[in-house]
Amino acid sequence: MSYLVPSEFVTKMVDAGESKVYMSTRDTLIRAYMAGAILALAAVFAVSITVETGSPIFGAILFPVGFCMLYLLGFDLLTGVFVLVPLAWIDKRPGVTVGGIFRNWGLVFVGNFLGALTVAVMMSLVFTYGFSVEPNAVGKKLAGVGEARTLGYAQYGVAGWFTIFIRGMLCNWMVSTGVVGAMISTTVSGKVIAMWMPITLFFAMAFEHSVVNMFLFPAGLIMGGNFSIMDYFIWNEIPTVLGNLVGGLSFTGLTLYSTHVKTAPKRAL
Repeated sequence: MSYLVPSEFVTKMVDAGESKVYMSTRDTLIRAYMAGAILALAAVFAVSITVETGSPIFGAILFPVGFCMLYLLGFDLLTGVFVLVPLAWIDKRPGVTVGGIFRNWGLVFVGNFLGALTVAVMMSLVFTYGFSVEPNAVGKKLAGVGEARTLGYAQYGVAGWFTIFIRGMLCNWMVSTGVVGAMISTTVSGKVIAMWMPITLFFAMAFEHSVVNMFLFPAGLIMGGNFSIMDYFIWNEIPTVLGNLVGGLSFTGLTLYSTHVKTAPKRAL
């Protein structure tokens, strides 16, 4: 599968982070918008498969098709730039500043949200025949997911909030490993296999992904979920975003960079 050794693909990670800082506002928003929209469609697909088969594992196995599509097309998810962009600053790439990092994160967040929201509205129209009937089984499932993963956490107070945060950390540990997977091979098949494995794990374990949630919760609200916009942000999106940032950067970005680029001196015999 034309495997690249870690020292090679970690350098590619730093290069990718640098290029995203310098990318134009227009291109950053377009790529983020399309990433959010494609991942949202993959979430609809996975939930639909789960409802039809009655088995969540089938949805988890098939969900990565959307992730693979968007990365092969060069689009950007917030969970990916959380990991790649700071590495360019840590590596002291010329012109990469903390301000540039936050600018990129902000633009990608907005683009991802708008893309996911577009699909949420479109699928809500599909599932209700233009809001002329009650949501179908998939629509009701989405509404239930929204309630369970906001109010379900809220009942535990601070402990619930930190549970979401940790689930967000675990999510982007796996998702960012998938992002790296796209860089460890020079063939399409190799990239897809390397991306598929960690993404299946994250979805099967129902960890919290900020961009997937940008679709799930607006769609759930539109289709009658018994929770509010504030419930969504306070009891899911905010702790999930923070967990995604900490988990992806700590467990994937910094560990790979520190041991494959800034390696420690070899031990004397």
